[in-house]
Amino acid sequence: MPDFETIKLDIADGVAQLTLHRPDRMNAFTDQMVRDMIAAFDITDANDDVRAVIVTGSGRAFCAGADLGSGGATFDYEKRLADRGGTGKFDPDRARDGGGQVGIRIYESNKPVIAAINGAAVGVGATMTLPMDIRLAVPGAKLGFVFARRGIVPETLSSYFLPRLVGVSTALEWTMTGRVFTSEEAQERGLVRSLHKPEELLPAAYALAREIADNTAPVSVALARRMMLDMLDAGHPMEAHRLESRLMVARGQSGDAKEGVTSFLEKRTPVYPDKVSSDMPQPYPWRPTPPFRE
Repeated sequence: MPDFETIKLDIADGVAQLTLHRPDRMNAFTDQMVRDMIAAFDITDANDDVRAVIVTGSGRAFCAGADLGSGGATFDYEKRLADRGGTGKFDPDRARDGGGQVGIRIYESNKPVIAAINGAAVGVGATMTLPMDIRLAVPGAKLGFVFARRGIVPETLSSYFLPRLVGVSTALEWTMTGRVFTSEEAQERGLVRSLHKPEELLPAAYALAREIADNTAPVSVALARRMMLDMLDAGHPMEAHRLESRLMVARGQSGDAKEGVTSFLEKRTPVYPDKVSSDMPQPYPWRPTPPFRE
């Protein structure tokens, strides 16, 4: 397991815990965190023993947003490139939002991702949870899509995910006002699944992860996750019918399907033989990630 600068990654009993780890800065988001998080999801996807990923934060915050240590130049992409020693002419059409790169990687994860929001989740700290599958939080946690109050715009795929998760009206209210709100409101509006006392948050997240790890076929979970996400913008239900039919044919002939039915009839715990690393039906992904720029 590599040593990361800004996160911790622990894997045990089929569950990976990715902990944002800059507690002295309330786990503020940096370019290094972009690289570390993407590398961590590469590791969890490559490890067939990992059945689910839990993302949480060290200390009293989940992630307080972008690290503002650069002051007014924090979001100046051209200056950031120069400060990193970049050479050549800056091309604004090819500059990529770092949070969005993390969001794309989470979207492409073959393992379910559970956010355990242990404290403040503001700016990118809130938007990075949107491509995750399930969000749990502690009572009274502060969340906010504060971009309009910083003179910038929503990022990390939030213009895609947020209205789909909470509806257009709530998404517009939260992003246009930029106000900070509580996890209670987030739960009421459908962003957060459930609230848990601080000492019960991770156990609740692990209980969900165990429900997946102990009872389901890894390939089926990976496929179901991608099916639901990819069909968010389908133009007609027929697109879902085509995809589902093709995958039902492929999975119906699999060792997992045989084991799933047999173990149910024999009233025993299933032992699914197929692996995400080698047994995904082809073509997968059926909708490859398009390039950032043609």
